[in-house]
Amino acid sequence: MVFLSNRVKELRARHDWTQAQLGEKVGVTRQTIASIEKGDYVPSLLLGLQLCDVFQLPMDDVFLLEKGESEK
Repeated sequence: MVFLSNRVKELRARHDWTQAQLGEKVGVTRQTIASIEKGDYVPSLLLGLQLCDVFQLPMDDVFLLEKGESEK
C-alpha cells in the first residue's frame, strides 16, 4: 500500500505561521491545515501546489510517497 506523507507542519513552524495563517495564505480553513498535517486529509493537486508555492519548495520537498510494509 502506498500513502502520502507531508512536511507541512514542520515547514509551517519554520515560517512561524499558525495553522490559521497558513490556511489564509492558501484559501482554506485552519481545520483543513490541521487535517493535512495529521495525514487525515490528502489535499487536491491544486491545494498541494499552492502549499508548495507558499513554502517556495518543489512538490517532492513537501509531499512524500511512503510505501507500506508489503511493498518494500
